[in-house]
Amino acid sequence: MTPDNKTIVQHAWKAFAEHDFDKIGAFFTEDAEWLAQPENATAAFLGGTHHMVGRATIADFIANGFSKLFAQDVAIDFRGFYAEGDRVIVEETMRATLSNGNAYSNDYCFIFELRDGLIHRVREYMDTARGHRMVFG
Repeated sequence: MTPDNKTIVQHAWKAFAEHDFDKIGAFFTEDAEWLAQPENATAAFLGGTHHMVGRATIADFIANGFSKLFAQDVAIDFRGFYAEGDRVIVEETMRATLSNGNAYSNDYCFIFELRDGLIHRVREYMDTARGHRMVFG
C-alpha cells in the first residue's frame, strides 16, 4: 500500500531530524524547490539563499547547514498536519539554542507540494522580524 501525502511528509520530518543527507534527499524530486521569505534570518546568517533548488542543495542544508545556526536543543511542537490532494500544510513552533547562545522560538507554516510521492516544492512562512531579533539582536 502506498502511503498518503500526509504520511510521506510526516516521515520526511523524521528524516530531517536525523540530519542524514541520503535519507533526506530520498524524499525530494531531483528538481525540488524550497522557498522562504527573502528577508529570513537563517539565509542571512548562513550567507545563503531563500530559494533553494535541487534535491542535493536542500538535503545539504537540512543535513549540514541547519545546525550551524540552530546549534542545540532543537524542539518542534507540531500544531497540525493538513492534507488536500497533492498539498500538505504543516503548522509548528520551533525552539532551539542558536550558535550565538540566544534562545530561539518562532512559529512556522510550511506548504509541501508533492509529485509522484515525492516533495516537489516547499513554501515556508515565518515571522521574519522576530527571527532577525533572535539571531542578530
